[in-house]
Amino acid sequence: MTATKADHRATARRLREQIRRNDYLYYVRDRPRISDEAYDALVERLRKFEAAHPEVVTADSPTQRVSGAPSGGFETRRHAAAMISLDSTREREAVARWDERMRREVGAGLRYLLEPKLDGASLELVYERGRLVRGVTRGNGTEGEDVTANVRTIPSIPLALRAAGRPAPRFVSLRGEIMMGLRGFERLNRRLVQRGEEPFANPRNAAAGSLRQLDARITAERPLRFVAYEVLAVDGASFADDAEILEALRDWGLQTTDHTEIGKTLAAIERYHTAMAGRRDRLGYEIDGIVIKVTDLIQRRRLGATGHHPRWALAYKFPPRIEVTRVEDITVQVGRTGLLTPVALLRPVEVGGVTVSRATLHNAAELARRDVRVGDMVRVYRAGDVIPEVIERLASRGRRNARFDMPARCPACRTPVVREGPMTRCPNRFGCPAQLKRALQHFASEGALDVQGIGEETANALVDRGLIAGLPDLFRLTAADLQTLDGFAERSARKLVAEIAAARRLELHRFLYALGIPGVGGTVARDLAERFGTLDALRRATRDELLTTPRLGEKRAADVRAFFRDARSRRVIDELLAAGVEVGVERRAGGPLWGKRIVFTGGLDSLTRPEAKKLVESLGGRTSESMGPNIDFVVVGESPGEKLDQARKYGLREMTEKEFLALLRRAGVKT
Repeated sequence: MTATKADHRATARRLREQIRRNDYLYYVRDRPRISDEAYDALVERLRKFEAAHPEVVTADSPTQRVSGAPSGGFETRRHAAAMISLDSTREREAVARWDERMRREVGAGLRYLLEPKLDGASLELVYERGRLVRGVTRGNGTEGEDVTANVRTIPSIPLALRAAGRPAPRFVSLRGEIMMGLRGFERLNRRLVQRGEEPFANPRNAAAGSLRQLDARITAERPLRFVAYEVLAVDGASFADDAEILEALRDWGLQTTDHTEIGKTLAAIERYHTAMAGRRDRLGYEIDGIVIKVTDLIQRRRLGATGHHPRWALAYKFPPRIEVTRVEDITVQVGRTGLLTPVALLRPVEVGGVTVSRATLHNAAELARRDVRVGDMVRVYRAGDVIPEVIERLASRGRRNARFDMPARCPACRTPVVREGPMTRCPNRFGCPAQLKRALQHFASEGALDVQGIGEETANALVDRGLIAGLPDLFRLTAADLQTLDGFAERSARKLVAEIAAARRLELHRFLYALGIPGVGGTVARDLAERFGTLDALRRATRDELLTTPRLGEKRAADVRAFFRDARSRRVIDELLAAGVEVGVERRAGGPLWGKRIVFTGGLDSLTRPEAKKLVESLGGRTSESMGPNIDFVVVGESPGEKLDQARKYGLREMTEKEFLALLRRAGVKT
């Protein structure tokens, strides 16, 4: 018996429900019932089924999480209700005064919800009829940036609310925190440093920065999770207190705050504050205090809010993690881009449960301002409780050592350094051993040549042994060369040589990223490649031509032009090409889809949704998961969803699948 379209939709629906059920068990209940491999296989099964039957694809399918193209920017959206900040204190006396005021105004029956104060980026999620329609940053509390495409990539955010135990309301606006765990944060920073990019100062900045990426694919790669803790506005449900709200959030498939308690007295608040301060190093994510909330919602409404803070809640913060130690020495670290950073070598001290023996002094200007010298006693702070830095020097009555001055020559290659404002840089690009080690690692990294076998240890050894004196030498390595390094046997050496050979052919945007041009990350590299098409055209580009590239302002344009005018850069590029590197031609601007933003709604008969998106991107267009007035047209397939109603509200141009295919054929695409 032949399966019907209804049968196909039912199969897809069952697969999606299985995935959502396992998401709920993993993210909310913390009780996974299947292995990661089994979960991945389930998602892949749904992906293949949807590819074979594109009419069953829905916007809230787990396969539709990652958006396909960078955004041109973020729209501003007004919140469903104000996202006001909490008043905060570190003083016990201030907490006692607040508690006394609550008792005076509320009277009998006062109870507090006590919860950890999450140190992340605040976010509003909006669901209509159970489906995610919007994600908005806190912004100024009244309105923020619409980051829906990025939000959809975060696995812990359900694209559709669970309705198994509790019906989803017609409309609900939720508030929570985008978080990044400490291990994920440290892995991310290692990758950024290896690429020669600026690391994030702390997990909160990393979470906020990841959420605001113009390319949702970058957000999808970051280890983010969302923790919900408040209902801002709701239509179709009601709650008596915070405990009921948290239960509803969990029922709907959202993660909520761990380690919450109910307290009735100031003593209970103090006990909880002390307990969480002792537990914070074992949590795996950042908290910087506790939050005390009057739990009864009627009492909250009666208490109201000031112009800045709710009267019914208070943040009781932990003291900062600061310790005093001695500066044993000051050294200078050379980064991939030649930046020289002064580093204090410290008498080891425990700061917040972690032994710290090194701390950054940032740059020459900061070093001079703080006047830190060898032998000084200093206060060390783990910024964001992760990255140590010297925050101040303690006064000393004794004789101090001589002032530390940044070196006139690079400590790695002895090249005279140059001053760039507060920064000190070694200009010996590609020739400085310290820069070459990091440049080699970046050159081989994911997004560049993607040669997996060259990590930090191998890159250091290749340069230290003299096997690589410049990037082109990578393509001259033999298996015999590699076997002289620790950890390489004949088989692994041959495998790496073959991997390097296979990496000789690459797209222009990957080659530009691999070169490590200052200010040029993966997204800007793609913009440059799409704008100029060929390496030769980009090498000849004028300042005015560079400024026509998206996201390339005056500073970046100047950096790119200086890179290609630099004799060292030109020589390395020529030598790479002579060593057999083949750089492909990128599709140039032009055609009917260039610069267009397109939304798909409903199923397509002749293409899967991923295939359609790929075709749009190949022609210079961009697809979007969210509707707005900036959309150029909407492709309407079978059984369109709510997006069609939104498109008509904005007065957007509609296009049938047949018209869309005709447009592709006019652009030279065979369909």
